Amino acid sequence: MTEPATGVMDAVLDPAESDERAEPAWGAVVSLALGVFGLVTAEFLPASLLTPLAQDLGVTEGTAGQAVTATAVVGAIAAPTMAVITKRLDRRLVMWALTVLLILSNLLAAFASSLPVLLIARIMLGISLGGFWSMSAAMAMRLVPMRLMPRAMSIILTGVSVATVCAAPVGAYVGDVWGWRTAFMIAAVVGALALLMQVATLPKLPPAGVASFRTLLEVMKRSTIRAALLVVVLVASGHFAGFTYVRPFLENVPALDIETISLVLLAYGIGGFFGNFAGGFMAERNLKAAVGLAPLLIALSALLLLVLGASPVVAAMAVAAWGFAFGAVPVGLQTWLVRAAPDQAESAGG
Repeated sequence: MTEPATGVMDAVLDPAESDERAEPAWGAVVSLALGVFGLVTAEFLPASLLTPLAQDLGVTEGTAGQAVTATAVVGAIAAPTMAVITKRLDRRLVMWALTVLLILSNLLAAFASSLPVLLIARIMLGISLGGFWSMSAAMAMRLVPMRLMPRAMSIILTGVSVATVCAAPVGAYVGDVWGWRTAFMIAAVVGALALLMQVATLPKLPPAGVASFRTLLEVMKRSTIRAALLVVVLVASGHFAGFTYVRPFLENVPALDIETISLVLLAYGIGGFFGNFAGGFMAERNLKAAVGLAPLLIALSALLLLVLGASPVVAAMAVAAWGFAFGAVPVGLQTWLVRAAPDQAESAGG
C-alpha cells in the first residue's frame, strides 16, 4: 500500500465517536439480520444451482452466471442512490418495501421460463440488496451507540453467515432432489418470514436528513470514501467472479459428486459464520487489519484452488478458507464506510 493510501486509512480508522442513542435497540438490530439472511439466501442460490439452472434454461453455465452479475451491478447502483430516491420516507417503510421486492424477485425466478425473465428477477433482487445494505448500516447507527457499531454490524451480518451456511449446501441439495425452482420458492418463503419479523419489531425511523444527489456527490468527493468504495468494488468483483462458478469447478476439476459438493459448500458457510464474528472482533480492535487481511485471504484461497485445486482435500480447504475470509469482509468494510461519513451514513453505507 502506498503512503497516500496509508494516510487515508489512518484518517478514517480512528474516528471521533459520539453516541446518539444511550441504550442499544438489539431487537431491531436482530430484525435487520433476518432481512439480510433472506437477501443473501437469494443472492447465493445461483452459485449452488448453476449447473441445473443452465441446463433447464438451455444456456451455458457462463451465460447463466450473468444472473449473479445482474444482481451485483444493479446492487452497486442502488446502494448509494436509495437514500436519495427514498429521502422523504420512513426508513422502516423502505425496509418493508425492499423485503417485498425480495419476495417478488424469488417468485419470478422460480417461475422463469427463459434467461431474460430470470435476469429481470435478479435485477429486482439487486435493487432490494443494494438498498437494504445502505439502509441497514445507517439504521444501525441510529439503533445503537457509535461505540457499539461494529457489534451491531456483526449481528446484522450474522444473517450473511447463517445464509452462507444454509443457502449454498441446501440449495445444491434441493436443486438436485426437487429442482432448482423449488430452491427459489423456499427463498421466497424465507423472505416472507423476514418481512413478518420486520413488521413486528422495527421502530419508526423518520429520515435523519434530506439526502440529494448533491449530497451523494459531496460524499464521493471525500478521499476516504473513494478509497473505501474502491476496496468494496475490487473485493466484491473478485469474490463473485470466482465464487459464482465454484460448483462447476468442483464438478470438473477435483471431480466431486453432488453430495460431496454440498458438504464443501457447507464448510464454506461454516467458515463464513465464524469469519463474521472474527471480522467483528477485529474491527472493534484494529479496523485497518480487518479491512486488509480478509480480502488477502480470499485472493490466497482462489490462488490455491487454481494451483492445487485438483486435490479434493485442498479444494475443500481452500473453499472453507474462502468462506471464512468472505464472512469477515462485510463487517470491516461497512464499519469503515460508515465511520468515514457518519453524517451521511445512508449515502456511504452501501
